[in-house]
Amino acid sequence: MIDIRRVRDDFEAAAASLARKKVDRADLERLRDLDAKWREVTSTRDELRAEVNTLSKEVGAAFKAGDKAKGERLREQSRLRGDEVQALEAEADGLQEQVRDLLLRIPNFPAADVTDGAGDEDNPIVRTVGYDPDQYEEHQRVPHWEVGPALGILDNERAAKISGSMFAMLRGPGATMARAMCQFALDRNADVYEEIRPPTLVTTDTLTATGQLPKFADDAYFIERDDLWLIPTAEVPLTSLGRDELVDEADLPMRLMAYTPCYRREAGSAGRDTRGLLRSHEFDKVETLAYTTPEQAPAMLDEILERAIGSVAAFGLAYRVLEICTGDLGQSHHKQFDIEVYAPGADLWLEASSVSWFTDYQARRANIRFRRADGGPIEFVHTLNGSALAVPRVLAAIIETNRQPDGSVVVPEALRPYTRGIERITPR
Repeated sequence: MIDIRRVRDDFEAAAASLARKKVDRADLERLRDLDAKWREVTSTRDELRAEVNTLSKEVGAAFKAGDKAKGERLREQSRLRGDEVQALEAEADGLQEQVRDLLLRIPNFPAADVTDGAGDEDNPIVRTVGYDPDQYEEHQRVPHWEVGPALGILDNERAAKISGSMFAMLRGPGATMARAMCQFALDRNADVYEEIRPPTLVTTDTLTATGQLPKFADDAYFIERDDLWLIPTAEVPLTSLGRDELVDEADLPMRLMAYTPCYRREAGSAGRDTRGLLRSHEFDKVETLAYTTPEQAPAMLDEILERAIGSVAAFGLAYRVLEICTGDLGQSHHKQFDIEVYAPGADLWLEASSVSWFTDYQARRANIRFRRADGGPIEFVHTLNGSALAVPRVLAAIIETNRQPDGSVVVPEALRPYTRGIERITPR
């Protein structure tokens, strides 16, 4: 959540910044007014508490002096003031809950250098590598949802029989490739990132910490009986690894990575292309995440981005990097880049990775703080994350890009150490 002091100290500047994310000014005004009322009520409550304490001492003194009448009178005053304190405490709690609810829904401030825009159509392309629309041959212009079944590596019909629509099933060399991609991504980042295998079922507090709740509840799978959620990304449990903890500055930056399956209901996917591996309720992904000081965060954003780019580049895929504009920036995001790979068969740019800087927005929700070595006030860490490798769309691009005239698919050299000797997938 945002630091409410920015709203208190310079409301107009805060409102102008959040207006770039299309935040209704009325919501921010309501937050300001509720916060002001809460501070007024708590101030009055504290004054009355002090009065009650003073009266309690005077009651004791009166009875000790033998003035029973005065003692009874002061005791009644103390009781009445105590009732007022209780009423103000209840009012303050109610106001605080309203303030927190608003803070959970108001998005993060965008970085000053993020491009203004209305939506994804305004996202600037900052880099394109390896793309020439004329370089692709006819045999590469076959979509993976046709290539996969022909090779016996994609069986979404049986996936639908088992689990319903929008589930994918990889078989044989296809399953091997998917597993190999995850191991490749883990190995590629193991030099400085600690591997974690977190739970994939998490509590409401854990999902709230990253900003998925309450706003994106419809996109998540909820197990009501156990009050647990299936994770949409390993970012969720990795962020909460340090929840309610105090980190030493010497331990920052803290780099983590995890392979997990990910689950998304894709509630807003109506009208979108869901064929093959393009959009699925369950998929595999390797995620990288870092805790940093505010000063370390910009360099960490560059590091995570370049590592994610390096993974898709290692497969020989054409890719491009997009800066996400204010109109497309997520709720928790301060700054974000997307990496897209080109799939010649589908003739689509497919999102393969998102790399994001959240400033202290998630850390405030999760209460992750750090203490500087030279003292000073305790601060919130900054969190950043990136998809080191999300399997489905990258695999789709590999299948289409590496398809040969005879219908076979060549396995990228970078993956061959992990594929048990499979170098080419041939028709059955």
